[in-house]
Amino acid sequence: MEPGHQAVLLDEVMIALQPAPGKRMLDATFGRGGHSRALLERGAAVVALDQDPDAEDQAGQLAPAYPGRFTFHRENFRNLARVRAEEGLFDGILFDLGVSSPQLDTAARGFSFQQDGPLDMRMDPRQQLTAADLVNGGSESELTSILFQYGEEPQARRIVKTLVREREREPILRTGRLAALVEKTLGGRRERKIHPATKTFQALRIAVNGELDALREALAEVPASLNKGGRMAVISFHALEDRMVKEFVARHSEAEIRGTYAFGLPNPEYCLKKTGRWLPSEAEVERNPRARSARLRGAEKIA
Repeated sequence: MEPGHQAVLLDEVMIALQPAPGKRMLDATFGRGGHSRALLERGAAVVALDQDPDAEDQAGQLAPAYPGRFTFHRENFRNLARVRAEEGLFDGILFDLGVSSPQLDTAARGFSFQQDGPLDMRMDPRQQLTAADLVNGGSESELTSILFQYGEEPQARRIVKTLVREREREPILRTGRLAALVEKTLGGRRERKIHPATKTFQALRIAVNGELDALREALAEVPASLNKGGRMAVISFHALEDRMVKEFVARHSEAEIRGTYAFGLPNPEYCLKKTGRWLPSEAEVERNPRARSARLRGAEKIA
């Protein structure tokens, strides 16, 4: 694990997944390996996925310490069905969504408004589309929709009008310039708890990487990928992801479909039970401020 990297909600994830010798876990978002290492230390076997080449390097360093119990695939978790076909079923599946601290801290990856770097934001450098492509090539309506939908940015139209005007003068190719333009448009940081560009950067990152579509596709494969009694755990960092996970678990944990029917109808998707929801402790947030928005939801396969 990289020095300084801290796995979020680590103890809570262990409670949610209950790793033990003889169990097989899927870490669908390996990152820098903090959760995988904890699962391995508790005796479980781990299959890990990540599309980031830096994650693959970290996995290569972890594998020798756990011979026969750790496997890594450079893979997007949206391809969970393909992984299941190759690896079989699991006793636990973990998703730690969003961008990792090392990605944020590496200016060249272009994820952060706090460091100037190329406007990239690709989690998988093998893909073609970058944030610069969207900012400079997207139509005004397309960019406005992205900021509204993925950033829940109420000032999306104002921001996009600025970007469209400024890109005609000179392409917007650096994170520093994008952040400065958003900050200038919204009037600086007075009385703001977060940087004015936070929602814009979030929206562009989600759009570039197709994050919500990938999560939707992966969640759909979770029931078929778990053994009976197997558990899922999902850490999310913003409302869009958390809402999607909450609705997924709710849809699969109700035995009957109610509504306009006189009697409840059997729910064909019923296969899970909720195991809990966890938030970071005050101590963890103090130790790792980036954990403050983390939310963990868990469920268990019952049929």
